[in-house]
Amino acid sequence: MLIFIHIQHIILIIMIDSIDWEILRLLQNNARITNIELSKAIGLSPSPTLARVKALEKSGHISRYVTLIDSLKVGLKVSVFINVALERQVESALERFEESIKARPEVMECYLMTGEADYLIRVVVADIQVLEAFILNFLSKIPGVGNIKSSFALKQVKYKTALPLPGGN
Repeated sequence: MLIFIHIQHIILIIMIDSIDWEILRLLQNNARITNIELSKAIGLSPSPTLARVKALEKSGHISRYVTLIDSLKVGLKVSVFINVALERQVESALERFEESIKARPEVMECYLMTGEADYLIRVVVADIQVLEAFILNFLSKIPGVGNIKSSFALKQVKYKTALPLPGGN
């Protein structure tokens, strides 16, 4: 795969090879892996391994490192999928909705959709009362929102953050 990066009028071409894919796969599963452990796992010495990781970060293949927290253990027990239909799908309404949603910490994901709803959002909150306040005091007051339908997640059957990279299992 060729990736073009534009940096101050210089175009860098980055070739992603099987070693880079393996680095990405290993980091997805354990972002705290040490450079020494990573270098042993991919069969390179530490210095070129670190150079490859830095190149993957610079190219945007690695955008950030995060810690995944168990929502139930921190008191966020309600996970809700909300379909939102706008009154009109004009650019200004879409932008206004998206900017409003981006500012809310309880919104974990937001997708512009095809079909009946314009957006699908996933919200995680402590309880039904917090969800009610979110819907009544925030979501329903965004200009242009026409219809809101919520579905509660009863059980999380599968959740993963690792992408299915080429050559993986």
